[in-house]
Amino acid sequence: MIAELGHFALVLALGLALVQSIVPFVGALRNDARLQAVASPAALTQFLFVGLAFAALVHAYVVSDFSLANVVENSHSAKPLLYKVTGVWSNHEGSMLLWVLILALFGALVAAFGANLPDRLKALVLAVQGWIAAAFLLFILTTSNPFLRLANPPLEGNDLNPVLQDIGLAIHPPLLYLGYVGCSISFAFAVAALIEGRIDAAWARWARPWTLAAWMFLTVGIAMGSYWAYYELGWGGFWFWDPVENASLMPWLAATALLHSAVVMEKRDALKIWTVLLAILAFSLSLIGTFLVRSGVLTSVHAFASDPTRGIFILCILVVFIGGALALFAFRAGTLAPGGVFAPISREGALVLNNIFLSAAAATVIVGTLYPLALEALTGTRISVGAPFFNLTFVPLVVPLLAIVPFGPMLAWKRGDLQAAAQRLMLAFGLTLGATIIGADFAGVGTTLPLLGVWLGLWLIAGAIAEIAFRVKLGLAPLDESWRRARGLPRSAYGTALAHAGVGVTVLGIVVATTWATEAIRTMRPGDTVELSGYAVTLNGFVDRTSPDYDETAVQFSVRKGGTIVAVLEPAKRRFATRQTETTEAGIRTFGFSQLYVSLGDIVDNAVTVRVFWKPLVTLIWLGAIVMAAGGLLSLSDRRLRVGAPKQAARRQMAAAE
Repeated sequence: MIAELGHFALVLALGLALVQSIVPFVGALRNDARLQAVASPAALTQFLFVGLAFAALVHAYVVSDFSLANVVENSHSAKPLLYKVTGVWSNHEGSMLLWVLILALFGALVAAFGANLPDRLKALVLAVQGWIAAAFLLFILTTSNPFLRLANPPLEGNDLNPVLQDIGLAIHPPLLYLGYVGCSISFAFAVAALIEGRIDAAWARWARPWTLAAWMFLTVGIAMGSYWAYYELGWGGFWFWDPVENASLMPWLAATALLHSAVVMEKRDALKIWTVLLAILAFSLSLIGTFLVRSGVLTSVHAFASDPTRGIFILCILVVFIGGALALFAFRAGTLAPGGVFAPISREGALVLNNIFLSAAAATVIVGTLYPLALEALTGTRISVGAPFFNLTFVPLVVPLLAIVPFGPMLAWKRGDLQAAAQRLMLAFGLTLGATIIGADFAGVGTTLPLLGVWLGLWLIAGAIAEIAFRVKLGLAPLDESWRRARGLPRSAYGTALAHAGVGVTVLGIVVATTWATEAIRTMRPGDTVELSGYAVTLNGFVDRTSPDYDETAVQFSVRKGGTIVAVLEPAKRRFATRQTETTEAGIRTFGFSQLYVSLGDIVDNAVTVRVFWKPLVTLIWLGAIVMAAGGLLSLSDRRLRVGAPKQAARRQMAAAE
């Protein structure tokens, strides 16, 4: 009965999405305030009904209701409660319901907290959100119903894919979806502004917080997915350039470019056309990612690999929304004024350069991801595009992008002085260059490219510190004045510096962990020892264990340094009887920011093939992402970013009316 209520709630949500998409839109066209006012209650009620449907599916998983086909395929009564709940979004149907729930959540947030928006713009934004919600609710109800009953339900379910029974997969999809789907708000703002024909600095101020929130969640979601792949799949890497991984990177690059161009538009009323186009592209790339994961066009550990029929439905959604938005953009582009003028050497110029590199980097990822699929569709020829392609195309674009980042905040708006900016960064440049040379000498490494990577990471961190020091006149004014300036700096200034420093931390982790990692592969028996990077890893023995969900053989290793035991690791082989599947659990121990990583191969006759990795500074890769997201959160907490501009714009409009 609860499942039927959930199904019915989805039908009602579809009806409300249609109301939300049509009535406010007509109201905006007729300038009818009563019709426009329907948008907010429709969005809030739609979120309520989608939430009820989602809760009904969670209930079915928790009580192991095996009369539902979706629960049978993805759950088991002996599974821990955590994985029963997270099993809801581990499959196509449930994850689509989560996708729509988050979409409805963003619409409800605009309805609840968009009081400062002009009524007409708010009605149009929510109407566009309603169009997207209606399309995906229709998709769920017609092709992906999670409440489908079985005529003869089994006594037990087929269990969840063991690889997905992990806390990383419990957290990663919701975070990623908050980023993916959050881009829909920027898209809705862009389409609404194009319909209205009004795109100005106030629009950028209204749209930027939503883009920032989506970017923040996408950053953490990608990092969480990367760490899950690192420790759960047992291969020791953190990024494979898998098409599904790339599907999340593409909108992240576009959203990053959008954040920077929106700043120029907000401050200087420039880059209007480019900013609106990026808002459309960011969500379009999210939709492309959704299509790739669910269409069955590719095989990946991350893909839901649904049947092509569903893929065609999503492809139609993608064509309608991307094609419609781009057609509207083409229709309106000629009427948009170019906005403020600025010199090439200026903060706007630096941000434009940033946009060019980010867009070019996104284009290389798109080509590398979609070209093999297009080639196979057209000719039947299968090729793979992996790390060598991206190392040759993506990395050369990212290196100059990272090198110029510290210059942007040091330049003035409209017309800057490059020489003065370079002088302000001279100390940071000297310190990072010295640290890189000393570190290379200490490590005994003279390879140019890795050293350039280390310098770039340090340069970004030092540049962020130099930016704050310059703004508070540290060392150039009395300490009390610097302190007063530091207290007066807006949070968004600290947030920007923190985010740039986070990029530097991640770059440092990637370069050091990939360049100076060491590895040993041995077939070991109890008593055997592997020496690696100053650590002695000794196999103590095998331990068999049983749990309600699986049986495992753990291999115990003691880790010594200087003769003292510093860690005990127990990587394991797990056997899940229900799915007849075996997984490998890596043994990982963190020392500072570095990690010792042990994974297992085949176990035969009391011997096991062992891969031991020493990964220096590897945790900086994900720590940097957290720092980036923290910078975004700090900027988002800036009161000016949240409410200042809309109120000022409203006051200006009132003054003009008077």
